[in-house]
Amino acid sequence: MKQFKEEVSLLLEKHVGEMMDLQEIRESVEVPKYAEKGDVAFPCFKLAKSMRKNPAMIAKELSETITDDRFDIVAENAYLNFFVKKERLAEIVVGSILEEGEAYGATNVGENKTMIVEYSSANISKELHFGHIRGIMIGSSLYKLAKFLGYNAVAVNHLGDYGINFGKIITAYKHWGDDKDIEERGVRALLDLYVKFEKFSKRDEKFMEEARQWFHKLEVEKDQEAYDLWSWFKEISLAEYNRVYDMLGATFDSYDGEAFYSDKMPAVHKELVEKDLLFYEDGMELIDMSDYNLTNVIVTTSAGTSLYITRDIACAIYRKNHYDFYKNLYVVGSEQRLHFQQLRAILHKMGRQWWDDCVHVDHGLIMLKDGKLSSREGGVIFLEDVIQMAVQKTLELIDQKNPGLEDKEEVARQVGLGAIAYKELSTSRIKDYIFDWDEALSFEGETGPYLQYANVRAHSLLERGEADLKDIDYSHLTEEASSLLIRELSSFDEVLETALEKHEPAILSRYLMGVAKLFNRFYQQVSVITEDEEATRAKLALVKAVSQVLENGMKLINMEAPKKM
Repeated sequence: MKQFKEEVSLLLEKHVGEMMDLQEIRESVEVPKYAEKGDVAFPCFKLAKSMRKNPAMIAKELSETITDDRFDIVAENAYLNFFVKKERLAEIVVGSILEEGEAYGATNVGENKTMIVEYSSANISKELHFGHIRGIMIGSSLYKLAKFLGYNAVAVNHLGDYGINFGKIITAYKHWGDDKDIEERGVRALLDLYVKFEKFSKRDEKFMEEARQWFHKLEVEKDQEAYDLWSWFKEISLAEYNRVYDMLGATFDSYDGEAFYSDKMPAVHKELVEKDLLFYEDGMELIDMSDYNLTNVIVTTSAGTSLYITRDIACAIYRKNHYDFYKNLYVVGSEQRLHFQQLRAILHKMGRQWWDDCVHVDHGLIMLKDGKLSSREGGVIFLEDVIQMAVQKTLELIDQKNPGLEDKEEVARQVGLGAIAYKELSTSRIKDYIFDWDEALSFEGETGPYLQYANVRAHSLLERGEADLKDIDYSHLTEEASSLLIRELSSFDEVLETALEKHEPAILSRYLMGVAKLFNRFYQQVSVITEDEEATRAKLALVKAVSQVLENGMKLINMEAPKKM
């Protein structure tokens, strides 16, 4: 709809340019929610003061003054409504989609500015559990959106590969570790050791003291044994994480985690000292945050080891120096909100003018309907197990409904993962919610399978029609069902930009569901394949356009698009 909004803005400038400049007009022009209110609308309230007239009267006068063969112009109360000529709407929108294909919706709004998207940020030696999926799905989608919209997008997995947890896992390994078990079971064996440590450390303080000593050896003494164990645990963990990321379609450009910044922390500490930002209490170094109404931040413990806030400061400074980012997004759960408020405030206190470009994209929690998620007590629901369960449940549905389907194992994978992805990314990111298998895998209602099936239906029509989609007569796409669908397709690029700007993939997910519903209504109301060859080709061109938008959009919310289901 961007093109039509600009055309209307330029048209209005000729008539009201003395009272409103072009930028003001552009900011006022809007797309009505309902098609009967126009494709583009202009509210006349701002003109009322300068023209000293009722806004409704201004709208009426403008509707009688402005003529343009591209639009039907109607005044309604204080609004001037512009209806794009239906044949022209079809030709521009459908024609553009067919011409641009997989690039439809892509813009250069990013102007190659660097946008860092940090997500997942897995903790080494702990298995990815189902609670991690929110951050992975949201981060991966924002990364893909940023790339599609012309940003130099950089996906970072800021690994939790440092800190006291490594002291804990090394201590547990030294007491109870079995090399063969770790090699065979990988992260699950390491997690068992971590859980065992937590249980024993509650009974005996000596275990926690050992953990502190091992972390001191790793961070301060640069002990070789500690380093070798750390490297081994990291290698085992990454191998398993990457397998899960591949299943979910998540990719990363950098795995620079907390350890990467260990040699950069002394410079941060020196700057904090030089700028007199530290005070001392009980052997600890802290930053006073009272001027920001935040709790004080511990920078260095009484044992002389760092905390992750110090590493995050070093990380932010490194990223700005290395990438010169436009935005640095942290896709991390809402429980870390205070931490990122403190981080931004510290950067501000340090005089970093770009502190406000570090953005915490927080999100709520997820639970399965039949189980909670916990990593400390061992009652964890592993993400890989949930993925496999999704595929298995989908395969069982296929065996019931379409047992003769070709490549049904592959389709089950696409549909099962699509169900998870859509459920995740159609829920507003800030909300907590409960995941229900029956609801997510249903072909009824607003679900991933429903969305994918709309695209399958489109491909079935295209396969049956076998038409050459060139030299289309767009006069065959002017009835209401076609026009409503085309109008919705025209706003795809703006939806993408809004989803990224608001860091909310749910905006895109819900839009795609709207397209699918309008397409299914079109399918029910309009005969696509008829004896009229020209009308059939026009209808199939629209079907192809719908499929293209659905597929382009699904890629950006981590969904695949099977051709048959």
